[in-house]
Amino acid sequence: MGNAPLPQSRRCTPGRVLATIPKELDSGGCPQGEVKGRIKKSCSLWFILGTLLFSAPLPAYAMHISEGILPLPWAALWFAVAALFVVTGVRQLNRLARQDLAMKPLVGLLAAVVFIISCMPIPVPTAGTCSHPCGTGIAAILVGPLVSVVISTVALLIQALVMAHGGLSTLGADIVSMGVVGSFAGYFAFRLLRFAGAGLGASAFAAGVVTDWATYMTTSFELASGIRGSEPFWPLATNIMLAFVPTQLLLGVLEGAMTAGMVTLLARKRPDLLIKMKLLTPGEATGRA
Repeated sequence: MGNAPLPQSRRCTPGRVLATIPKELDSGGCPQGEVKGRIKKSCSLWFILGTLLFSAPLPAYAMHISEGILPLPWAALWFAVAALFVVTGVRQLNRLARQDLAMKPLVGLLAAVVFIISCMPIPVPTAGTCSHPCGTGIAAILVGPLVSVVISTVALLIQALVMAHGGLSTLGADIVSMGVVGSFAGYFAFRLLRFAGAGLGASAFAAGVVTDWATYMTTSFELASGIRGSEPFWPLATNIMLAFVPTQLLLGVLEGAMTAGMVTLLARKRPDLLIKMKLLTPGEATGRA
């Protein structure tokens, strides 16, 4: 006998988790007692849920760039590039945390969201691998692209160690494509459209789409650079990108819709949080009320 579906108001989504961030954390005081416990429980439950859902035996599809695909010199190069951004991102996170004690709990929630979203494999029949959403667009919008790189690093490392998604030798390349390029592309797309006068939802949608597509374009370049041997670079890179097209075009639109949904949900439930992050003006928040 099947279980009756939960009412819409009770369904748990990443956007609803973000929308439940307690307002007490915005007061500037140190979170204590029940408030702190709720934050820790939310982060822990999301990570446990993701592990249970996605560590069950499934058909073996490659997610991210798999272990051993890239030659050592290329793997080392991407590690060096990624390390520069990760170190800078950690410094940025510590600086923001000193200014606002709510920052680290928020980053913990976003790490759980990115971890869950990027664990949704969709097979690519033309490439013998799979695609997946990234989730770094929403992280870059809310906490900035440098901190989003740190969030991506945590999610990718756990996936590589626990779920065999990606690999340790290719972790640097995966961080560069999903964490660095995806985060910065989505962040600048969002900021540019907001500067041009676009609405919050439309800007977030475009940021999600750009994040997803930029990530997979970068992955194609990384793969082509590492495995081309004596073959010309551009034809191989183009072929890899075209192999992702059947799923990635629609997946990018889906990620744009998810990003827009999360941001607009926060705008309705916690406009004060978006005003504090300078993503929403008081006038816009009043108009939404």
